[in-house]
Amino acid sequence: MKGKFTGLALSAMLFALCVPAEAQQAGKVPRIGFLGNSTAALEANLVGPFRKGLRDLGYVEGKNILIEYRWAEGKYDRFPTLIAELIALKVDVIVTAGTPASLAVQKATTTIPLVMIAVGDPIGTGLIASLARPGGSITGLTSIAADLEGKRLELLREVVPRLSHVAVFWNPASPFQVVSEKEVQAAAQLMRIKVLSLGVRAEEQFDNAFATIRKERPGALLVLADRLFLHNRARIMDFAAQNRLPGVHAYQELVEAGGLMSYGPSYADMHRRAAAYVDKILKGAKPADLPVEQPMKFELIINLQAAKKIGVTIPPNVLARADRVIK
Repeated sequence: MKGKFTGLALSAMLFALCVPAEAQQAGKVPRIGFLGNSTAALEANLVGPFRKGLRDLGYVEGKNILIEYRWAEGKYDRFPTLIAELIALKVDVIVTAGTPASLAVQKATTTIPLVMIAVGDPIGTGLIASLARPGGSITGLTSIAADLEGKRLELLREVVPRLSHVAVFWNPASPFQVVSEKEVQAAAQLMRIKVLSLGVRAEEQFDNAFATIRKERPGALLVLADRLFLHNRARIMDFAAQNRLPGVHAYQELVEAGGLMSYGPSYADMHRRAAAYVDKILKGAKPADLPVEQPMKFELIINLQAAKKIGVTIPPNVLARADRVIK
């Protein structure tokens, strides 16, 4: 009888260790807050990998985990209201992507853990203390990588050998974008490429940016990594095609929308890996002690349909390096 009791006690203890600390209270099902920058439709290719990551770890949405989705629809001024809703729902963890959204969560709460995804400079923006030991209530994945903007410009130069003038879309409202734009300027100076810097903070400013491009006539377009551009990718890529502008962009979704090339970290892969952070936090780990991961996978995506449409030939050596080719 004593052995049976000991076995039952041991089983109960092991079960308790496998169940999230908060969820142990009255059989509570853990609740995740997912803060999206745009819309459910536009971020389906990112949410899908995140949900798959959770499934791979044994979570079944609606059964042993609940996810509350909130969508900013490309309007960053909606973040405070949406975050307040998630806080009111008493979510156990908040998951979001990008610097502006992560900073908004940090401002709203320091008690609810935040798993950030694809934040460019989490140390410089004050989100974490260091990659190895983040401190505070925030951890996750950064998109920071050495000389990424320079590599994108080099790709453009390989495809357009005589390139001397490039337009750059960036968002001055994002601290990381300010840094990225400076990196573009520095790399372009070394390559003797003139930069047409176009800061776009909101959808209403695209028409003026397009008009400036028509007037200045740069030879290519570089779109940096900001959710505003992801949300408006069809509009931007339609303009690029109509004006026969080759380009290399941060997001592969812009290439899928008709752009020529993208080079950068796999954002889908980062969303999938974010699920592991959620799992660890729900099982009692502190965000302060979970090291922030840097990108592990970089992808070059090339759209040959777009190349044909704008009259550009992709050199064989560039095509051979592509991780994916849209034909």
